[in-house]
Amino acid sequence: MRWLLDQGLPRATTLLLAAAAHDAIHVGEIDMAAASDAEILLFGQSSERIIVTLDADFHALLAASNASKPSVIRIRKEGCKAPELSQLILRAARHFRKELEKGCVTTILNDKIRIRTLPL
Repeated sequence: MRWLLDQGLPRATTLLLAAAAHDAIHVGEIDMAAASDAEILLFGQSSERIIVTLDADFHALLAASNASKPSVIRIRKEGCKAPELSQLILRAARHFRKELEKGCVTTILNDKIRIRTLPL
């Protein structure tokens, strides 16, 4: 799967995802560290990447725009180190691959995952 990690998430997560045969980039690696959420959504959509973020604004922007892509995973567990974060992402990918490929918003809080199909 193709991932775009937002600012605030550890960059080392991309290496762990790559080791699991996933294509992952961090906004800081592509000069988008200061990009707006709307710009990141557009990049995610055009590059067919699933956005992973700590920010609730992405879900709100998708709802307001009635968009069906890109999928967004919101992590509601601050302070995650790269190994823990990569495991959360990989678990979501295993269990919700079809939904993530089709278009959805997902919230991960500890062991709970909530998922809603796009458009909202």
